[in-house]
Amino acid sequence: MADMRLVVAGAAGRMGRMLIKTITETTGVTLAAAFERSGAAALGEDAGVIAGVGAIGVLVGDDPAAAIADADGVVDFTAPAATVETAALAAQARVAHIIGTTGLSEADLASLAAAARHAPIVRSGNMSLGVNLLARLVRDAARALGQEYDVEIVEMHHRMKVDAPSGTALMLGEAAAAGRGIALAGHSDRGRDGMTGPRKPGAIGFASLRGGAVIGDHTVIFAGDGERIELTHRAENRVLFARGALKAALWARGRKPGLYSMADVLGLTES
Repeated sequence: MADMRLVVAGAAGRMGRMLIKTITETTGVTLAAAFERSGAAALGEDAGVIAGVGAIGVLVGDDPAAAIADADGVVDFTAPAATVETAALAAQARVAHIIGTTGLSEADLASLAAAARHAPIVRSGNMSLGVNLLARLVRDAARALGQEYDVEIVEMHHRMKVDAPSGTALMLGEAAAAGRGIALAGHSDRGRDGMTGPRKPGAIGFASLRGGAVIGDHTVIFAGDGERIELTHRAENRVLFARGALKAALWARGRKPGLYSMADVLGLTES
């Protein structure tokens, strides 16, 4: 089978550059196009040059529709509004859309679900193998430990991150809620300040820290009477997210339309 022709959205961003570099190093995929928003400084530059791998003959453009129409899939770690627009284009072209964008609203998620009726979408708050294994452990621990153990999720990221809690933290919260058989939306505690009163029974708490150049640290704490269990993942290089995204793209190639997760890609879904 020919290499999968991939488009990178947000080519000049941290993850965009990492994705371009990783595509050039990965068997089975090739960079078909890369695009940025209109007016971006990187427009017209060689995608390989901005990724630090040297010229590869693919220039950064600002026409996502044309780029996606001539590809097999698009990889997207951008911003919610841009991701929703890209999802519509990928659905129209019937190509796989791999989404690592975080901070999506309920309305955004509804738009993605609509697009997934026409093309395969793999969306995850975190594309790494380790985090997805952690989510499985969190779900199993929450199921085994029950309501007697309080759940707190602590995450830290670099100073430039704009959304909180992180997409990964929310994914871990969803895993804990699934283990307890409850909906996270009705049991999420995302901020404490002042005289808050005692902890709400059954709440899943979140704390977000920001500073420095931290790529991503996540700890899920199960606090019981007399003991505390902590499950932790620390990301040390963004390449693990890029590798996971490319694994997802190859998995999604030729897949029927639908909304998938990295748990599906890695075979970690419930049987």
